[in-house]
Amino acid sequence: MKSVCVYCGSTTGARAVYTEAAKALGRAIVAADMSLVYGGGRAGLMGLIADEVLANGGRAVGVIPELLLGKEVGHTNLTELHVVPDMHERKRKMADMSDAFVAMPGGIGTFEELFETYTWAKLGYHRKPVALLNVDGYYEPLLAMLRHTVDEGFMRRVFLDMLQVAAEPVMMIETLKRNAPALHDQWAERRNAV
Repeated sequence: MKSVCVYCGSTTGARAVYTEAAKALGRAIVAADMSLVYGGGRAGLMGLIADEVLANGGRAVGVIPELLLGKEVGHTNLTELHVVPDMHERKRKMADMSDAFVAMPGGIGTFEELFETYTWAKLGYHRKPVALLNVDGYYEPLLAMLRHTVDEGFMRRVFLDMLQVAAEPVMMIETLKRNAPALHDQWAERRNAV
């Protein structure tokens, strides 16, 4: 595993535990001899993790849409910064350059990126690990909703189990390195029932 894509907030959140986790994840990525791939911003948790990777001698690769770069939120000191036309191209390029995906705490943009990548794994478009860095229980409400989705018959348990969860950055990196998701055929039961 050479690179990890990190989705996270463009703000730092309400508590210092989030900034501490972003810095710790940056150090853990460098210690694992991996590169960071992320959204290319300089603000919030995004900027903090990139700065920590760079400060520790690692590679930080950003992908940012022209619109956001034009608003002067792009990080200017990255190893590489790819400027793309739109958000769709940003997500595609980030996915293509990454061997694994981690969602740190963030808002709706983070959720959207996480769920797109998670859905791609579920459908078999890739076999790269997708994970939540559950800093101080941030993702517990989301995990409860996903369990409810399984209980209500809208997703099979095997697809919930595909999503990896760790509370601490070093353990997150170790989990990613150990576990590639198994490929499951989501339509097998329906085909066999016909």
